Amino acid sequence: MLIGEIKIKKLIHSSAIVSKSAILGNNVTIAPYAIVEENVIIGDNTTIGANAHIKPYTTIGKECRIFNGAVLGEIPQDLKFENEQSELIIGDSTTIREYCTLNRGTSATGKTIIGSHCLLMAYVHIAHD
Repeated sequence: MLIGEIKIKKLIHSSAIVSKSAILGNNVTIAPYAIVEENVIIGDNTTIGANAHIKPYTTIGKECRIFNGAVLGEIPQDLKFENEQSELIIGDSTTIREYCTLNRGTSATGKTIIGSHCLLMAYVHIAHD
């Protein structure tokens, strides 16, 4: 697709499931069997690994690397959570390794924020807020 002088490239494997309402930046790569649900924003030059699951109300910055099996934006693991709308925000140039789980916020703050230039190693769990 061409917009003005900028060529937009999205590399989405045929087995990936990506919501039509997800907003994908330029040069986003989505590997086999990954799932990107509605109300998701993914920044330019970000890669989503195989079997990763990106849940609603998740924003991923540019130049991030999300590895295989990560689950981002699931509801928080907090017994006080009452299905209120909250979000997960991940900064630019952050690496999230295999099988990490990062949950949305609760009514306490409404969001879970991961900064830019972070490295979350395999199996990290961020419960909420």
